[in-house]
Amino acid sequence: MDLATLRKIAKEELKGYCRVCPVCDGRACAGEAPGMGGMGTGSAFGVNLAALGAYHLNMRTLHDVKSADTSLTLFGRPLTMPILAAPMTGVAYNMGGRLTERDFIGRIIDGATAAGTLGCCGDGADPAMFDSGLAAIAAQNGHGIPFIKPRGQEAVLALLKRAETSGAAAVGMDVDGAGLAVMALKGQPVSPKTPAELAACVQATTLPFIVKGIMTPDEAVIAFDAGAAAIVVSNHGGRVLDHTPGAAAVLPAIARAVAGKGVILVDGGVRSGADVLKYLALGADAVLVGRPLVVGAFGGGAEGVAFLLQQLQAQLAAAMVLTGTASVRDVSPAILSPRPGL
Repeated sequence: MDLATLRKIAKEELKGYCRVCPVCDGRACAGEAPGMGGMGTGSAFGVNLAALGAYHLNMRTLHDVKSADTSLTLFGRPLTMPILAAPMTGVAYNMGGRLTERDFIGRIIDGATAAGTLGCCGDGADPAMFDSGLAAIAAQNGHGIPFIKPRGQEAVLALLKRAETSGAAAVGMDVDGAGLAVMALKGQPVSPKTPAELAACVQATTLPFIVKGIMTPDEAVIAFDAGAAAIVVSNHGGRVLDHTPGAAAVLPAIARAVAGKGVILVDGGVRSGADVLKYLALGADAVLVGRPLVVGAFGGGAEGVAFLLQQLQAQLAAAMVLTGTASVRDVSPAILSPRPGL
């Protein structure tokens, strides 16, 4: 498999819903949500890349790091890399509908598993979205993480129990989906959660609980105080609120506020292994990758997803050696050089 062929096929299959741009920065698809773009002006999509671009890597080659260890353990699962497939749904109205929900998420989960990491699945107005994700995870012996929208409490609790039956490694709630209008239009409203409601959800499951959509230090503290095992620093790919800051801009303060309390994940704008290393240096334990893997799934199936994840892993390893970083479990912030003016 080669990248040029994968991208060519994906562009045809995605039917214009994703242009498969040379640089996936949200400019061509601004405001296309539903679709693959960011909400409104698309600012919150593009700013994720800009926030990462505000940091440079300090190159060092006079050291004893000859090879890099990209492996780690998350939620009791040994992984080859600190790179997970982000939860994504809505194939029909976001990606053109050439695949079914089950086909799409199967390619994501299977590809992530083949690459030695975890794939996540999502929730949406159509029950087939969550059902398909659970089926894909169960087919891989629980090697995946389902995320639930911030629905009413009873609905959330019911989906938590179903997640447990899939054997999933963990379960999450993307609280950043609280503003998704399409859910309300389909008669399944979502809304913010109070700290007490969040704690009740965490306590209702035996699985490690992940809160996705944290963008401020105080809400990171609330999530861990509620019993969460992990958070995802994320602005939902810029798809729910225009004009938010980029994840890389807020991650350091969040990491300082909750150091030692649990796992810190992050997503938004990862396009290379160097981006992964930057996020680790800013305080994350691992990252989630979304839109690039849509191209992998449509352009090359599960093999395409695995191919892109392994490419990111190889780029990460190369960047680690050239910054004197031996392990992803111990990345120093000293490898970063903020761009002048920061």
